[in-house]
Amino acid sequence: MIHTNSEHLYYKAQKLIPGGVNSPVRAFKSVGTSPVFAAKAYGSVIEDVDGNKYIDYICSWGPLILGHSHPLLLDSITNAAKLGSSFGIPTAAEVEMAELIVSAYSSSVDEVRMVNSGTEATMSALRVARGYTGRNKILKFEGCYHGHNDSLLVKSGSGTITYGVPTSLGITAAVAHDTIVAPYNDIEAVTAIFEAHSHEIAAVIVEPVSGNMGVVSATIEFLQALRDLTATHGAVLIFDEVITGFRLAYGGASEYFGIAPDMICFGKIIGGGLPVGAYAGKRAIMDVVSPVGGVYQAGTLSGNPLAMAAGITQLKYLRDTATIYADLDAKAAYLESGINTILRELNLNFTVNRVGSLLCLFFTSHKVTNYDEALTCDTQKFNIYFQSLLDQGILIGPSQFEAMFISAAHTYAQLDTTLAAIRVALNQFK
Repeated sequence: MIHTNSEHLYYKAQKLIPGGVNSPVRAFKSVGTSPVFAAKAYGSVIEDVDGNKYIDYICSWGPLILGHSHPLLLDSITNAAKLGSSFGIPTAAEVEMAELIVSAYSSSVDEVRMVNSGTEATMSALRVARGYTGRNKILKFEGCYHGHNDSLLVKSGSGTITYGVPTSLGITAAVAHDTIVAPYNDIEAVTAIFEAHSHEIAAVIVEPVSGNMGVVSATIEFLQALRDLTATHGAVLIFDEVITGFRLAYGGASEYFGIAPDMICFGKIIGGGLPVGAYAGKRAIMDVVSPVGGVYQAGTLSGNPLAMAAGITQLKYLRDTATIYADLDAKAAYLESGINTILRELNLNFTVNRVGSLLCLFFTSHKVTNYDEALTCDTQKFNIYFQSLLDQGILIGPSQFEAMFISAAHTYAQLDTTLAAIRVALNQFK
């Protein structure tokens, strides 16, 4: 493929934008190449500025569950824009969106506050949890990504029970000190942390299915332990469903695993892919939020009409289309089975993880259930694999530690084309 126009744009962008991109993963730096620049997209296909076409498994990092440029969403956005793009006062659409979310997650939430991104949702939820409990410390897990707010950009130090160590410049040691980091899926570690810090922990935040160390699912036993420990010790359990919300099921991971947290964070999927987020929770918790309570959080564009219109249309479609989740699961299972068949035929001992319509091929022979196991992957092999797929017109996340997202727009013919390309890419390692 020729990438002349993309290369020119990237050269120009590097003089104007830090690293030439507005989000680090877009730089394709981890796979050792320069990015392709999108021009347009439709269904499950992205076309770049050089006219190259790719079957897309990024799907804007998950929210495009119906595919690109879905006609219903385009109509809803156009109609909303004709009425006004932003008002700074409430709209009926915000109320309707809240009704949809509360209805879908009725076992977990009573009230919803709209924000503008998943990062803003998790940041706000933690502030609310601290305000509600009167405590300061947060427990998070290695390999779970909750956006770029200060208290969550931390990693663990030495040992199983540890305070966080900043992973970015600009984060103070004092902020990181209030974050405790534990291994994912490790019930014993979490139990020990609560024994040591019972009256200090305001909240536990977790991705029920992590999408940023590849696809790694929490076990039901682990999630139930978190539910029991937080209830016993008076901490708030927060599910970060920016990736899993309305994707694993209409009721998200809460429905999928049958476990109800105290708060849930949502991202772009509730806006049909437009910039949006939300945090939701039980009434007693949410009533500490201003203007009812003393926890301040605000945003001029929160609940903006365009995102609400697209999101309402998408959520209603997901709610009313009886077979959509079964169809998504079947397509992802078809891709998973095809990859495993190729691995067996080529005698390659790599690992495939799948949860619903989320999928990841790990370049390791280890079972991957936590961050340390994910780090056993051979990222150099992944980089070669990624480039081969890109050259064949298949676009996946430019990192070993990202998910493949299946959309309703993907066809079985496209899945077969993808499997043929995967066979070519993996044949290099037999």
